[in-house]
Amino acid sequence: MKYRLIFLIIAVVMVSCKKESNLETEISKINLDAHVERFDLLFAKVTAQSLPNLKQAYPFMFSEKYLDSFWIEKASDSLQKVLYKEVENTFSDIETTELEIESLFNHLKYYFPEFHTPRIITTTNDVDYRNRVIVTDTIVVVALDSYLGSNHEFYQNIPKYLREDLKKEQIVVDLAGEYAKKYSFQPSNKTFLDQMIYFGKQLYFKDVVIPFKTEAERIGYTKEQLDWAIANESYIWRYFVERELLFSTDAKLAGRFLTPAPFSKFYLEDIDAESPGRLGQYIGWQIVKAYMQQNDVTLKEMLIASSEEIFNNSKFKPRK
Repeated sequence: MKYRLIFLIIAVVMVSCKKESNLETEISKINLDAHVERFDLLFAKVTAQSLPNLKQAYPFMFSEKYLDSFWIEKASDSLQKVLYKEVENTFSDIETTELEIESLFNHLKYYFPEFHTPRIITTTNDVDYRNRVIVTDTIVVVALDSYLGSNHEFYQNIPKYLREDLKKEQIVVDLAGEYAKKYSFQPSNKTFLDQMIYFGKQLYFKDVVIPFKTEAERIGYTKEQLDWAIANESYIWRYFVERELLFSTDAKLAGRFLTPAPFSKFYLEDIDAESPGRLGQYIGWQIVKAYMQQNDVTLKEMLIASSEEIFNNSKFKPRK
């Protein structure tokens, strides 16, 4: 009996892996072209003579409230030149990033046939790491100076838990996150559970459109942080339930468990010191995963489903 059960588990895993492999093969055949336009390199070399042509090619990159002299002065500023040099050194070869973005776009096209490939434009924005990617229907802008590497000297005054994501491998993850926001329904209700599931939708979206990234990379954890969340999943859930937090509208819960932070705030010294931040997002992710496993719904249908629909039909049980 024991060996039959083991054989059955192996068979299910093999069938599941084969389905995923066949799906990825089908998606790869879409083969969208994702060409990165290096505006950052062009602007770094701009002159008074070449500026008009650059403005014509990229009008959306130049605010009309500034005169041409402002842009020439900015491009020739000594600190800016150091910034441009660091970006050029780190991104002398952008092919890997380009291929990852292309794979993301192939997945978006498969699940959202109405998706059209946007222009991908790289720039610098004075290390404004909170606004490092912008996504519209026609244009994607990536500020490369926010992806020079977690330990880069430019980032020494940024909290460690934030600079962990300031690396080139994070670019496609951040882009997937912005598209997740565009396609996900955000509920008008603002209970803690509503917000957890909203973030859970976005993380599941990443599972589907960037499967080539690890789960830790998709949520922005180290492997050790993800292992901690998995090992303590049952405790986290019990804490939320026993303290009746799920349907609370206390705004402070977002800062404790949802927004970026060095750790989650259970107000228990030994737990807080070890925990990663955003554990509410992690639990929301597990609820959405359970919902997708229990129900025959498409990605699109899940993204617009209410948090009540998802929670009530997820049959979620934390790992023990």
